[in-house]
Amino acid sequence: MSIHLKFCIILTMDISQQQLLSQLTHLTALPRPLFGQQLSLPNHAISTPHCHPWAQLSYAIRGVIKVNTPKGQFIAPPTHGIFIPPQVMHGVHSTSHTLIRSLYIDADTIAWQSCQVLSIEPLLKELIIAFSAFPVEYDEQGSEGRLVAVLLDRLASAQASQLMLPWPNSPSLIELCRYLAQHPDDCRPLAHFSGALAISDKTLSRGFKKETGMNFRQWRQRSRLLAALPLLESGMRITDVALACGYDSLSAFIAAFKALLGSTPGEYLIK
Repeated sequence: MSIHLKFCIILTMDISQQQLLSQLTHLTALPRPLFGQQLSLPNHAISTPHCHPWAQLSYAIRGVIKVNTPKGQFIAPPTHGIFIPPQVMHGVHSTSHTLIRSLYIDADTIAWQSCQVLSIEPLLKELIIAFSAFPVEYDEQGSEGRLVAVLLDRLASAQASQLMLPWPNSPSLIELCRYLAQHPDDCRPLAHFSGALAISDKTLSRGFKKETGMNFRQWRQRSRLLAALPLLESGMRITDVALACGYDSLSAFIAAFKALLGSTPGEYLIK
């Protein structure tokens, strides 16, 4: 039995994250240019930081997934997926009842060099679902191989979105950003945080712009909107989501949400 086939059979069992990571380290190559079965590794979210020599599309047809890397936090509802290049350290988190259909892609197949959140069109979603039922060593010359070619072509042309939070480099800003990402309802102004860091408002603002590409207000708004996605997916009322994410005006929340995602929260929920 080849190491590739053995790897895939073992992963059909209910095993821990550490065991999954152990199997990842023993896999030296993918059995086909595209790998991903609904009963194997792609159905597990591995939150422990790790990397591998192939690319990954982390995608959930239900629920919300979050990928953390040293450079940022990437979030994808069912209309989006997260592309992770080879050798990038990352951890994957998911909300409860998430249904994952991730893909593992040969490093030479797609040439993107950075993590990004991609829009998953309806056709691409159906191709991913269909592929997840294929055998590990699918027929590359038959109909399965042709479907894979179409899938990879549609994936390569997928549009990138802004559903990510860039992390800064300096330790003090990283700590502040992680706090704000975990507490989207904290409405204290910039002056409070600059005072806590014993720096001026102007210095903190410059630091945010230099290290994240956004000013403090833009970064915090992006953080709040991304925090809203799993709450909406959980069934929480839109008004309650707005309050939980630091908005005291429902209309302001709806306007900001539409500017980022292209739809209102209500429209997003029926997609």
